[in-house]
Amino acid sequence: MKFAPSILTADLARLKEAIEEAEAAGVDWIHLDVMDGVFVPNLTFGPILVEAVRRVTRLPLDVHLMIVNPERYLEDFARAGADVITVHFEATPHAHRAVQKVKELGKKAGLAINPATPLSAFEALLPELDLALLMSVNPGFGGQTYIPQSTERLRRLKAMRDALNPACLIEVDGGVNRATVAEVYRAGADVAVAGSALFNDKPVKENLKELKEVLYALGDR
Repeated sequence: MKFAPSILTADLARLKEAIEEAEAAGVDWIHLDVMDGVFVPNLTFGPILVEAVRRVTRLPLDVHLMIVNPERYLEDFARAGADVITVHFEATPHAHRAVQKVKELGKKAGLAINPATPLSAFEALLPELDLALLMSVNPGFGGQTYIPQSTERLRRLKAMRDALNPACLIEVDGGVNRATVAEVYRAGADVAVAGSALFNDKPVKENLKELKEVLYALGDR
């Protein structure tokens, strides 16, 4: 399973050092949560910060757009250096058009859904997706508790993905830590977004090692 630390919970005053520490620790992607204060009750950053992050790491940049009308900004985030661009099904009436646009820009396309959104939202677009992102908390803030019903939703999403597009990765975002990482892995997650579980008072390398040790105990490396 890939691990993608969310810089939302990193120390933004030393963001360059935090990203370099995460990369040296062996994380797989860098996850960037873009929020507009409209679609979610929080406001974070835009393409300028993505561009700054691109300059300090060669890791894939996993850009999660929690913004309304994301189609308006896809070119900006692609130009800034995003490798994966994920839009929310709930944030646009034209999710298919947005996914097509991301792929036209030469980037990997993701679609995300909130905890209360039916999994059927994925079905029509799964054959075209590179990433299916299942929110396991209500989006907007870091440090939230994993919603237990997400596990069954992950299992059902995996079955749908395996039938329609086995190459599509399943990403889970929200509440992933030592207590939940085995559960989401067994349920079918390929990528785990981790915020406070990786960026906290301990070194990222130590936190990542602890998460991976849980998976080692399952026989997965």
